[in-house]
Amino acid sequence: MFSESSQVSKDDINILTEQLDSYPQQVWIYVGVFLSVVGFFQWGSHIHSKFARRTHHESDEETAPIHNIQYKFSLRRIPLAFINFYRVVAFRWTLEIGKSYTLNMAEVFVTVTYIALLLAYAFKNTTSVEGQKLDVFYWSNRIAVLASSQFPIVTALGTKNNLVSLVTGISYDRLNYIHRMMARTCFMLLCIHGVGEVIYPSAQKTSNNDWVQAGTIALIAFAVVIVVSLRPVRSNVYELFFYIHFIGVLIFLVAAYFHTNGIFGSYWIWPSFMIWALDRFIRMVRLVVFNHSYFGFKSGSGTMDATTEMLSEDIVRVRLRRPPHFHWSPGQAAYLIMPSVSTLPFEAHPFTIASFDSSLLSTAETEDRSGSGENHETQVLGSSNSLWKELVFLVNVHGGFTKKLKEVAATKGTVKVFVDGPYGPSADLGSYDTSVLVAGGSGISYTLPVLLSVIEQVRKGKSSCKRVVFIWSIRQAGYVQWIEEALIKAVQLAPPSLTVSIRIFNTGSPSMTRSMEEVSGLSNSIPTEKNVTFEQTSSMLLSLRGVKMSGRSDLDALLKDEVSMASGRMSVSVCGSHGIARAVRHALRFPVSGPSSVLSGGPSVTLYVESFGYA
Repeated sequence: MFSESSQVSKDDINILTEQLDSYPQQVWIYVGVFLSVVGFFQWGSHIHSKFARRTHHESDEETAPIHNIQYKFSLRRIPLAFINFYRVVAFRWTLEIGKSYTLNMAEVFVTVTYIALLLAYAFKNTTSVEGQKLDVFYWSNRIAVLASSQFPIVTALGTKNNLVSLVTGISYDRLNYIHRMMARTCFMLLCIHGVGEVIYPSAQKTSNNDWVQAGTIALIAFAVVIVVSLRPVRSNVYELFFYIHFIGVLIFLVAAYFHTNGIFGSYWIWPSFMIWALDRFIRMVRLVVFNHSYFGFKSGSGTMDATTEMLSEDIVRVRLRRPPHFHWSPGQAAYLIMPSVSTLPFEAHPFTIASFDSSLLSTAETEDRSGSGENHETQVLGSSNSLWKELVFLVNVHGGFTKKLKEVAATKGTVKVFVDGPYGPSADLGSYDTSVLVAGGSGISYTLPVLLSVIEQVRKGKSSCKRVVFIWSIRQAGYVQWIEEALIKAVQLAPPSLTVSIRIFNTGSPSMTRSMEEVSGLSNSIPTEKNVTFEQTSSMLLSLRGVKMSGRSDLDALLKDEVSMASGRMSVSVCGSHGIARAVRHALRFPVSGPSSVLSGGPSVTLYVESFGYA
C-alpha cells in the first residue's frame, strides 16, 4: 500500500496512518445509519401490512365504494399523498439505458450518493505537511483502504443468507444491484489507486516486490470479474459468468490479502472469507435438511426425483415431490441443483416456485361461479393436484443449463434434484382492498400462487381484499392449458365477497386469437374418450363469470381503469419481461396515482416488481 520515501515526512506518514484508521470507520457509520433507516421503514411497513386487516371500511377515510363515488378533497390524506409521491418518484421514475436496462430513482440516488461519499473521503484533507495540495501519497493510499473496507459488505450482499437482508428486510435478490454497484465502485477506486502507484515517485523502486505483484494480480482478477458480471455476459452465458466469478473472486481476495498483509488494511480482507464460508455452511445445512434421503437419513430412493416435460418450445416444466417439511410463500424461489444436467455438479440455478403451499385446491368445496348451475369439480381436479402436492417450476429455455434441461424434457426424462430454499420476498397482500396481478409468459409462476393465496386468505377471513384482477399476456393460445384448470378452480372457490377478474391476452397471430375467442361457441361439442379436449376446457374457463380472452393488451389503459374504479389500498404485482415491468411503471406514474388523486379519495397504490432475469 504505502512505503516510506525520502520525499515523505514522518508527520505525513503519521497523519495518513490515522486517516486510514478513522476514515473507513466513518464511512461504515454512514452506511450503517443508512441501512438502519431503510430497515426501520421496511420493517415498519411490513408490520403495518401484517396488522392492517380491516373488515369494515365504511368509516375508513381511505375507502370509497368501488363504482362512481369518490371522497371529496381532504387535507387529512396529506401523509398518504406524500407516501404515494415518494413511491412514484423513487420507484416508478426510471433512468432507462437501452431497451432492457432500467434503474429507478432510488437506485440512482443510492449509487450517486455512495460514489460521492467514497470519493469525498478519498480526496479530502490531502494537503501534505509541506503544503502540497492533492498529494498523491495521501489519496492514492487512502482510496485503496477505503475500497478494501467495503469488501465485507460487498461479499455479504452477494450471498443468499446475510445480515444486511435481516437488518433491512430486503431480500438478497433485490440487494443484488447494490452488490454489483458497490463492487464496481470499489474497482474504480482501486484503478485510481493503481494510477497513483504508477505516478508515485517510489513506485519503480518497489515494482518487483511481492506485495506489489500480488496487488497487480488482484486488480487483474477483479477486472475480469467486472467484465463477466456485465448484464449481456451474465444473461447470455450464465455458466461462464458463474465459473469465472467464483474463481476470479477467490483469486482477488487471496491476492488482496497478501497485498495488504503487513502493510495496512488486511483486517478488512479476511472477514470476506468468513462471510462467504458462513453462507455456504448455512446453504449446506439446508441442502441436507431438505434432501436428507440422499444423505442416508431416510430409507428409500427417488424422494427428490424430478419429472420434466416440454410445455412449449421455450418452456420446460419441472415437477418433484415436495418434502413434507419444505414450506414456502407465494412468489418465493428455490435453487435447483441437477448434477446430471449441469456442467459442474454443484451448480445452483434459481427458479420461482409455481406451485401453492396449501391444500386449497383439494380440500375446499367447489363453489359454482359460472352461473350455469353446473359443477365442474370432477373435470378440473386433474393436473391442479400438482399445484399443492408437488414443487413445480416453469423454466425459460436459454442456453447452457436450461438448453441441456430442454434436451432431457424432450424425452420426458427424470433427473435427480437437490433443492435449496426457499428464498426471496413474499408480498403480504392481505391488507389491500384491490390486488392486480400482471404476468407475461412464465411470469405466472409468480402471479398464480399469489392469486390462489389471495382467494384462500379471503375465504379464511384473513384478507380485506374485495377485488383481484389477474392479467396474463401470452404468445400462443395453447399456453392457457398450463394453468386453466387451476384458474377454473380458483374462480369457483372465490367467495361471493371477492370479485375475480381474469384477463388473458394472446399476443400471437390474429388467427390464433380469433380461434381462442371462438372457443366459447364450442361448448356443445362432444369430447373424445381420450381426454377432455382443449376446446372444451377453454370453453369451461370462458364460461365463468369475469373471465375474458382477447388479443394484444393495453396495460396502460387497463391499469388506469382499475385505479379509477378502486379506492382504499391497492397493490399491483408484476412479473414478466423488462418491457412489461416498464409499461406497468409508466402506467402508475403521475397523475394516475399521484398526490392529487390520493387527496381526492383515489387509491393508495403499491407496486411490486419481479422482473425476469437469467442469473
